Amino acid sequence: MESRLCRVTFFYLVFITFSGHVTRGEDTADGRTWLTFDLNCYHFVHGAEDVAKSYSLQDAKDICRGYGLLTVRSADENEFVVKYSPSVWKGSMNVWLGLYYDSDGSALSFSNWEDGGFEDSDLPLMDTCVALHSSTGRWENISCTDEPENGVICKTKSRPMLSALVIISVLLILLISALIWFLQQRKSSGSSILSLMEYHPPFGSPSADQTCLVEAEEINQAP
Repeated sequence: MESRLCRVTFFYLVFITFSGHVTRGEDTADGRTWLTFDLNCYHFVHGAEDVAKSYSLQDAKDICRGYGLLTVRSADENEFVVKYSPSVWKGSMNVWLGLYYDSDGSALSFSNWEDGGFEDSDLPLMDTCVALHSSTGRWENISCTDEPENGVICKTKSRPMLSALVIISVLLILLISALIWFLQQRKSSGSSILSLMEYHPPFGSPSADQTCLVEAEEINQAP
């Protein structure tokens, strides 16, 4: 079933497009606060506390029901999790990743394994899951059932219609900026529109005949 889309405002997405930074999204009806990064949305479960909570894999799935557990598709996304985690949790957390061993791992577009990689596991294939260490960003094979982990991050997509509006807004801003610059140039020079649009070759550029001569000389000097 397709995951739900998080609600972020148009202006948040415009800010992300220009700056590439993490932005706080809107609180949803169920009380979740989402962060936007690269047009995806992330909900870090529970804030800084004296005693870290523990969540089984099933707990994590239940918390993120309707969305999805964190999957990391790029180095930038991996770095985003590492950099933002200290503002949410005290100390290092092992964060559940939405990876399961129903294949040989070759389908991953990005990975950040500790030494040994995904093959370095003595666990049964069907009981092998993956956790991300929030302090280092490294991934580790862990049991899906034996021990609970501390960190849960839900992930979902932002609204695609708003993404399209962001692109349109960027184009409009660029168009308006170009128009303002053009009008300022016209006002300062007192020239007509046609004279401003007249083409003037760069200073010192050679004529067509000179260009041909230069090329011929270069050919004659070749061994």
